Amino acid sequence: MMKKHGPAFKKALIELAQCPVCRGRAVTKSLFYELPCDHCNASGWVVAATGEALALDELVTQLSMRLRAALRQIEQLKNPQASGPEATYQGGNRRGAGGTNHTGD
Repeated sequence: MMKKHGPAFKKALIELAQCPVCRGRAVTKSLFYELPCDHCNASGWVVAATGEALALDELVTQLSMRLRAALRQIEQLKNPQASGPEATYQGGNRRGAGGTNHTGD
């Protein structure tokens, strides 16, 4: 068992799920108007494993991590990598004179 001091080096990603009370809408329907959901602190998200609401500072951190991951995935989908014979022509293969690209044409 290692002795550990201080906070973790990396923040752990907590699995989130939609709030079962408000169904992810962050508000509940009253008789005449909508009220903030008390179960999820009006965020629409709870911890998937326990169903408990996160503290607001922890919720902001977790949502930011999820947003960055989603944006990274969108960027990867926007810029598809070439595959097959096309990949040979897209990148340099350093087979030409002086380490330049040579396609063999």
